Amino acid sequence: MAKAEETRNRIYSGSNDILSMADGAISEYDIKLDELSARVRIARVENEFIPIYHLYFPKTEKATEAVLDSIRERLLVEMAIAPEENITKEKMEEIRREFHNRGMEMIMEELPRIDEKDAHVLAEILVHKSLGLGTIEIILKDENLEEIVINSAKEPVYVYHRKMGWLKTNITVPSEMEIYNYAASIGRKVGMQITNLTPLMDAYLSTGDRTNATLFPVSSKGNTLTIRKFAKKPWTIVDFISSKTLNEEVAAFLWTALQYEMNALIVGGTASGKTSLLSVIMNFIPPNHRIVSIEDTREIQLPDFLHWVPLTTRPKNPEGKGEITMLDLMVNSLRMRPDRIIVGEIRRSREAEVLFEAIHTGHSVYSTLHANTADETTKRLTNPPIDIPVTMLGALHLIGVMHRDRRREIRRVFEIAELSGSGNSLELNPIFKWIPSTDEIISLNKPSRILDELKLYAGMSYDDFLEDQKEKKSIIQWLVNKGINDINSIGRVVSEYYSNKKKVLERIKKS
Repeated sequence: MAKAEETRNRIYSGSNDILSMADGAISEYDIKLDELSARVRIARVENEFIPIYHLYFPKTEKATEAVLDSIRERLLVEMAIAPEENITKEKMEEIRREFHNRGMEMIMEELPRIDEKDAHVLAEILVHKSLGLGTIEIILKDENLEEIVINSAKEPVYVYHRKMGWLKTNITVPSEMEIYNYAASIGRKVGMQITNLTPLMDAYLSTGDRTNATLFPVSSKGNTLTIRKFAKKPWTIVDFISSKTLNEEVAAFLWTALQYEMNALIVGGTASGKTSLLSVIMNFIPPNHRIVSIEDTREIQLPDFLHWVPLTTRPKNPEGKGEITMLDLMVNSLRMRPDRIIVGEIRRSREAEVLFEAIHTGHSVYSTLHANTADETTKRLTNPPIDIPVTMLGALHLIGVMHRDRRREIRRVFEIAELSGSGNSLELNPIFKWIPSTDEIISLNKPSRILDELKLYAGMSYDDFLEDQKEKKSIIQWLVNKGINDINSIGRVVSEYYSNKKKVLERIKKS
């Protein structure tokens, strides 16, 4: 027993440099990665202008580190792990399991006094160091983080916390070469390359997390790596209402707009929640509609049972071949008989043209765009570089604007506006507006074009519309009151509403 304890101390030396609660700790919680357990303490520290994100996890002393390095080299040779391109998530998991099991055997041979639990921990450290991003792999499991940023080997890693904003961590990357190796490894797995000739890279991890890498001297401080985390639990309309991002009235209106195939554009600044809102309202699409989504990286998440085909772009390979652009996918999607087309983001003129052509040929289309207001959106679309003719823009029904208040670290639906009029005389009719001083979303104007189209194509009078909104609000309020915020559960309630509205409303009334 004494020998095992001695070995444990040798393995875990250096792990007690944790901030105490007396050091101004704000938050404390655990995260787990396979066999590794870690603790996070976020604290205010004297002479630091932002809180410190302190990761507490098992560390190895130099002697153990040397053993692990030796085992790692032998494993890489023995298992002949090649830098494969476009490796699948399943294949990667298989490689990780084999690496872990063989590593475990070697550790037990080299450190015969170690117990099995500690050998598992060391094997996991070995796996993440050899096949992953080392310590970064641990914080990738922290569901509270949105962004992980390596600015250079000279600076600590920074993270963006959902509740606390930017935090400095106690994690550093040993060298610029290590940062480059991380970026190159990520690139190889998706068939991309980052070199001095191509020092910029946009890619993604097998988990769906988006990554961006730059090399020195393009980034003058050193090599960088930015990871935007893919939400493991998709946002839902209940989450948005609970966080006051929008209210039941806005949700009910958007539900009706989606049900009756109104085209919509969701706009906002960087990290304002555009894609999240787009993904949330797509839950309102009827289950008997075929949906095709087109994105650079997978962010849209819909209920499992919907008739949905997600498409993603593909970059050029190192020889400059094999690229599949968003435009390629948009043109192809029109041949797939979709009822609804979701486009991740409009960036270029030709993409916008195809999108609006799709609307004019009878498809319901939804997309995002960088703009801060509905008025700015119309100007961006009708001026260079996008430069869509005003006559084409008239096919768009709604513009939803997301806003991120950085001072209060909140996200809100800033505005919902409809486009009305025809030809060159289009007008914006703001229906809902967020009032910052009271943090309320208020109803400004009665929709005009939406009501006209509902009357023309669905035979719905204004009284019918009000009754429809009342019903939908009751369902949404019931979901909120019951705390149902799972994407599939909400999707099933919505789908049941479409198949048997009376039954759903009766059940909600009873409960």
